[in-house]
Amino acid sequence: MHEWISDCGQTPHVVVDATAEGVVVPMEHANDGRIVLNVSYRATEGLNISNERLSCSARFGGVNRQVDVPVMAVLGIYSRETGEGMIFREDEAPPPTTPGGGRPQLKVVK
Repeated sequence: MHEWISDCGQTPHVVVDATAEGVVVPMEHANDGRIVLNVSYRATEGLNISNERLSCSARFGGVNRQVDVPVMAVLGIYSRETGEGMIFREDEAPPPTTPGGGRPQLKVVK
């Protein structure tokens, strides 16, 4: 997803569970135990995304800080410009609602 968002010329952001074990982020920038990170190549230095970890150096309030996040702590990724993306953990997704209690309404999003 990161590569696809970047290739589209958009800015990838990840939502991270800042309280998860092994997460190294500036906690003073977390809100309700979560932190949103701009993980674009322009906003980071030494960005490394693997199957196990996301790590980089990024600026927070004008100060370079090291970020190290186990992939299991990443709750989702989205494009800043469109808001489109993915939620990775089912327990973080809002419950589905159906107007009038009937069948879910689906629509094509372009």
